[in-house]
Amino acid sequence: MPLHLIKLCVGIGSVEELEEHVAARLDAARLQGRPAEQAHVTRMVPKRVDELLDGGSLYWVIKGQIQVRQPLVAVTPFKDAEGVGRCRLVLEPTFVRTARQPRRPFQGWRYLTPDDVPRDIGTGDAAEGDLPVDMQRELIELGLF
Repeated sequence: MPLHLIKLCVGIGSVEELEEHVAARLDAARLQGRPAEQAHVTRMVPKRVDELLDGGSLYWVIKGQIQVRQPLVAVTPFKDAEGVGRCRLVLEPTFVRTARQPRRPFQGWRYLTPDDVPRDIGTGDAAEGDLPVDMQRELIELGLF
């Protein structure tokens, strides 16, 4: 059973904005002759890498709610120019929208067990993905969703 990570998506206001940001960074890398790889750099290195790479994803919290996930491809520890240990979370540039799930702010990343992940939407199961975003948010705040 895969283990997942959850992280705040700071400075991004919507899933569409995250998609555009990632696409722009990948395009810039291609133009500069660098590998077009999406990676998020973080300070702490996860200890449970094998479980994360066994089908795990990084779930993004946008505007206080989990809204989307990206499959994890690799977890690569490295040292930056100042010699500080860092970790590169390499992500598949595929965005899988999820049912919205409220989350309070936190620092860094956290593990997310399979029992705690929101379900994917847009896969034909529930009609939630067809509701306008504002209506989904309001229903969640009312505790009806």
